Amino acid sequence: MPNAVVTGAGQGIGRAIAHRLAADGFSVVVADLDETSAKRVAAEVDGTAVRCDVTDADSVRAVADDLDDLDVLVNNAGIYLFEKLADVTPESFRKVMDVNVLGTLLCMQALAKPLSHGAGGAVVNIASLSALMPVPGTGMYSPSKAAVRSLTALAALEYAPLGIRVNAVAPGRITTEGSAVRQSDPERERRTAALIPAGRVGDPSEVADVVAFLARADSRYMTGQTLLVDGGLTSGTIPYFQRAQSAE
Repeated sequence: MPNAVVTGAGQGIGRAIAHRLAADGFSVVVADLDETSAKRVAAEVDGTAVRCDVTDADSVRAVADDLDDLDVLVNNAGIYLFEKLADVTPESFRKVMDVNVLGTLLCMQALAKPLSHGAGGAVVNIASLSALMPVPGTGMYSPSKAAVRSLTALAALEYAPLGIRVNAVAPGRITTEGSAVRQSDPERERRTAALIPAGRVGDPSEVADVVAFLARADSRYMTGQTLLVDGGLTSGTIPYFQRAQSAE
């Protein structure tokens, strides 16, 4: 049975990824800073729960030491802080960058050895639409995800000799436990959905489907890529302005 490690899998997109990979026949290691959440999701997917702080090299190395081989690593753990750039402090800068960027790097470094066993493995990093279209008021989140996108391309080159493919998925507007707090106004959400070409906000399972594709041999000739899962939002800039003009 192939195996996979999914970080930040205790809720949201990570949980959906764990469920999808388990449905595809993977034995899933559910890694999360919140051990209670990790155990709950591991029970749901008949996987293994492990507490992991992705910003701590020793914590990540402990996960790697328990694995003889690995087929898929999904670097999903991430955080965001709502603040303007003028309000970003050295502490908040480090907090976001440590989890989103350093955590992704540490996991790839530590898990490269088990990933390179056999025919090689696949790494899927979770970036964001905001890596291409920065979102004001989200502090260092957009820059951190831009860094993840760049790190993905670099890792694809350096890990290719080991047979490891490295790609990223960049979700757009997705409803999760974290985003639901700021998306609690039904009318506002209706207007937001109308601006997305697909006509709706996305679901975590739709991100998980793309991750599953990148985890399979179907994508064996893909590496260094970032796939947008945004319902066409990135491509919808001109139609957005056209609708705004017609509303005047």
